[in-house]
Amino acid sequence: MISPELLRRYPFFSHLTADSLSAVAMLAEEVYCGDSVLMFESDQAAEKLFFLVEGGIDLHYVVRDKDNPMPRKDFFVGHVNPGEPFGISALIEPYRYTASAFTNGKSRILKIDGLGLRALCREDVALSSALMRNIAKVALLRLHETRIQLAAAQS
Repeated sequence: MISPELLRRYPFFSHLTADSLSAVAMLAEEVYCGDSVLMFESDQAAEKLFFLVEGGIDLHYVVRDKDNPMPRKDFFVGHVNPGEPFGISALIEPYRYTASAFTNGKSRILKIDGLGLRALCREDVALSSALMRNIAKVALLRLHETRIQLAAAQS
């Protein structure tokens, strides 16, 4: 559990009521990681929603051959800055991460239990609506950034 005050500092959580902030804080833990730590891997079950407090996270899209998983291509697709969530697949069906996330330097991260958060969202429509609006903004921003990279690669 973390203090709800920690969540209150960030715009991502600004639309939550005091009760909702407390409920989310009960599901969260704060962790510190060194450089190049794998937080989760593409296609892994999305069990946690992460929120970057300090440091950096690099997102990579990994392409594997389904018949031979060893040859793989790893593409950098984005960077997460402090104050931003990552691992948003924990709230989006089919609840599987679509990228791999690595720390970029020493990082301070909040890990929020995805199963518990989804249960809270089923009970609290206002919480669900606020979180999903913010998750949608993040997803669209990351899609836009990926399209820019794709366009640049085509030039």
